[in-house]
Amino acid sequence: MKSEFSKTWKSSTQPRKQRKYLKNAPLHTKSKFLNTNLSKTLREKHGKRSVRLRTGDKVRILRGSSKGKEGKVESINLKETKVYVTGIEKPKKDGSKIKVALKPSNLQIVELKLDDQKRKQKLLVKDKEDKKNG
Repeated sequence: MKSEFSKTWKSSTQPRKQRKYLKNAPLHTKSKFLNTNLSKTLREKHGKRSVRLRTGDKVRILRGSSKGKEGKVESINLKETKVYVTGIEKPKKDGSKIKVALKPSNLQIVELKLDDQKRKQKLLVKDKEDKKNG
């Protein structure tokens, strides 16, 4: 089986092919896998369903043992498409704690970090259009 990334691949029902696609994707494509859905209030405010996750965003965990907890995104591992949230840790046998890697699909953005002007502008474009139409 080839380990190269296929640009023409559309979809498959076979999980092994889906996993292969995700694993061999280039970083600019893996960046798109970090899109996470917004909370209802943010959806109404910005007119978007999902936004790319960034460090500093406040998220709520929807799945797993930490379900319902909230925290800020501490770091993102783009190569493995994993997200690390502050305060979400699990104990090891020796008593030390380790950060838990979460999938972006199991998170929901509660509060956006709008320090970046480009990101702010992207989200505000939709707001301006709504005000003109409404």
